Amino acid sequence: MGTSITTLSAGIMLFLILDPLGNIPIFLSLLKNVAPQRRRYVLVRELVIALITLFGILFCGSTVLRLMQLRIESVSIAGGIVLFLIGVRMVFPREGGVFGDAEGGEPFIVPMAIPGVAGPSAMAALMLMANSQPGRTADWSIALFCAWLATALILLASTWLFRLLGQSVLSAIERLVGMLLVALSVQMFLDGVATYMKWS
Repeated sequence: MGTSITTLSAGIMLFLILDPLGNIPIFLSLLKNVAPQRRRYVLVRELVIALITLFGILFCGSTVLRLMQLRIESVSIAGGIVLFLIGVRMVFPREGGVFGDAEGGEPFIVPMAIPGVAGPSAMAALMLMANSQPGRTADWSIALFCAWLATALILLASTWLFRLLGQSVLSAIERLVGMLLVALSVQMFLDGVATYMKWS
């Protein structure tokens, strides 16, 4: 994670990682067995759980790293690998979407909140930002909230967007976002390797 990253670019990166457009057909599928009058409530609940989880990672990530005696370049490399796998799955989607099928019934935490919105790549990116520039926690909080808010608005309008854009357009957008995430993952991996080589 370079030192020149801005709040705007961090927010855009997090928005791409959260992938609301790619999640629209998946979330609609997860909610199809939920009573119509409860669908919006369930979606809002899962989005709030995801936001709380992501803020917990942002504020407690450095403590977790210290307790586990992990170096920041390790998080960068691991985050790059996870993000690469997520991006590849978006470019070459499988049945059930990026994080697979869910069991029947009303979703609770898994898989909508975690890992649907608050996935491992988002957690790794937040831990990396929090530890590379700990003095900018306020900036990262703004970036996270803006990315989450945009994601929430898109997912709350998922039924309308699905009818408007159609499956083929949403699939094309998901593949494009996947390509961007693959490029971001390579950069994260190379930054981690470069830092490791510099300080080893």
